[in-house]
Amino acid sequence: MEINLFNNADLVPQPKHKVKIEELRASPYPDRFRVKVTIKLTPFQERPNMALLARRSDGFEVSDLDVIATMHYDNEFTMHIRGLDEPAGDYILSAELYYESRDPPQDRRELAFQIPPDVP
Repeated sequence: MEINLFNNADLVPQPKHKVKIEELRASPYPDRFRVKVTIKLTPFQERPNMALLARRSDGFEVSDLDVIATMHYDNEFTMHIRGLDEPAGDYILSAELYYESRDPPQDRRELAFQIPPDVP
């Protein structure tokens, strides 16, 4: 008798060499100094690490986040924009997935996003 523990075949945990970043999204909050980051990974057997970096289009780093041995394949974080008086502009969010070493990362994604100007 075969017992299926997973209703969806896409959610079967994979060995670490098959784990990658499946989806990356960035959504600025109305206050414009926080960004909701959604990152979905391949379901995994061994817990991976992630490094996220947000920078302005000119390369100025405004936020970073390290996640060590995440327990979840579907993640949401709030990143805070630092070092700016006015956050409006174009940004790039980089996400790296790795296990033992980030050099090189196992998978990497970049996403351009924009924080709109303040509306009075």
